[in-house]
Amino acid sequence: MSYIGSILEPGEQVRYHTTVSWTIYIPAILFAIIAAAFLSLGVTSPEWVNLGWIGAAAFGLIAFVAYVRAWFRRWTTEIAVTDRRIIFKRGLIRRHTVEMNMQKVESVDVDQTLIGRLFNYGNVTIRGVGSTFETLRMIDAPLKLRTTVTAG
Repeated sequence: MSYIGSILEPGEQVRYHTTVSWTIYIPAILFAIIAAAFLSLGVTSPEWVNLGWIGAAAFGLIAFVAYVRAWFRRWTTEIAVTDRRIIFKRGLIRRHTVEMNMQKVESVDVDQTLIGRLFNYGNVTIRGVGSTFETLRMIDAPLKLRTTVTAG
């Protein structure tokens, strides 16, 4: 809670803290499975050795890059609901932050697909007074976030 902990006002209490869902790692996992299949092909079939090793190396590299990107996104995204405001921070060098006072929140919309409901993630749109809104994408436990915000 590095960023959020550093900007809390005296006496302000964090009621809920979340981040991006673990499901952002799924593409990396799928690429790793494809790399393993190519590796298996290269090891078990002598006539496909070159294709197996090249495919395993290529998809292994793609899996590694996808994993690092997902890890970095999850590591640099912080969402918190305090007793006074909602705080959202994304990014490290190019930082995007949003802070909205709880009294200024008009509605909290949750958008979940069937897969999102199964894995407990979704998009949360927080609308404030004066047509301001922020959509938080692929958030872990979006209904709990909505409940915490609407409970005041």
